[in-house]
Amino acid sequence: MPRDNMASLIQRVARQARITFRSPAGPAFGENLHRLQQLLDEVRAEDLHLAPRGPSAAAAASGSPPWAGVVPPVSYMHICETESFSMGVFLLRSGACIPLHDHPGMNGMLKVLYGTLRIACMDTLPAGAAAAPPPPAAGSGPCLRALFRSRQHYTPASPPCLLSPHTDNLHQIDAVDGPAAFLDILAPPYDPQHGRDCHYYRLLEGPPASAEPPALPREVWLVETPQAADFWCGGEPYPGPRVCL
Repeated sequence: MPRDNMASLIQRVARQARITFRSPAGPAFGENLHRLQQLLDEVRAEDLHLAPRGPSAAAAASGSPPWAGVVPPVSYMHICETESFSMGVFLLRSGACIPLHDHPGMNGMLKVLYGTLRIACMDTLPAGAAAAPPPPAAGSGPCLRALFRSRQHYTPASPPCLLSPHTDNLHQIDAVDGPAAFLDILAPPYDPQHGRDCHYYRLLEGPPASAEPPALPREVWLVETPQAADFWCGGEPYPGPRVCL
C-alpha cells in the first residue's frame, strides 16, 4: 500500500482497536479482530519514527532507586489508552527478557517492529487437571499447571502474535541477537482494581532426559514469583504520529 500518509495508518489501527474491543463478546468480534490484525501487520518501525535501538538512558528516569542512572532492560512508549484497550511500544535491549507473565481476562496483539523476538506461549489448565503433584523445587509460591504451547521467533516479516483470555495468555518475550521493539495492544488494559493485575511465573522443569529440548506442546508446572529484581520497565516519549480517539 502507499506509505505517504503514515499518520493515517497508526490512527486507523487505533480506531479499529476501539471498534474491535468495544464489544469483545459481540457477533462481529471475529471479523473486527481479523481486520485489526491485517492493519497491525502493515505497521513498520518507520511508521512510528523509530530506528533500531534499545532503551535510552533517559528511560532510567522512570526507574526507582536501586536502578537510578542505569539503563533499564526494557522501556515503554505510551501511545493511547481507553477503557477498552491500550496501545504502546516496548523497546528491549539486546538479550533482554520480559519474564513469563499473564494477562488475566485480556486479549492482546504484538507486532515486531525491528529485531527478533523469541516468544514462548502457554495456557493455564483447569484446577484439578494435573496428573501428578508439582515437583519439590516448587518452593512456597502458588503453583499452576499449564500447557506449554509454542516457542517461536518473530521478526518484522512475521504476522502479529495473538493472545486471548484462554489461549497463549501467558508468555515470555526474549530479544535475540540485538535490540528489538514491538507494538503492543492489550484489551482491556491492566487494572488491578478490576482483577487484571500482572503475575509473574517461573517454569519448573526436572533435569532434561536428553540433549534435545522437550517437544511442544507439553504440560508443565509453573510457580508464581515476585517480579525479578533485574527486570523493570522504564518510560520514554513516543516519537510517532499523534493518535486521537
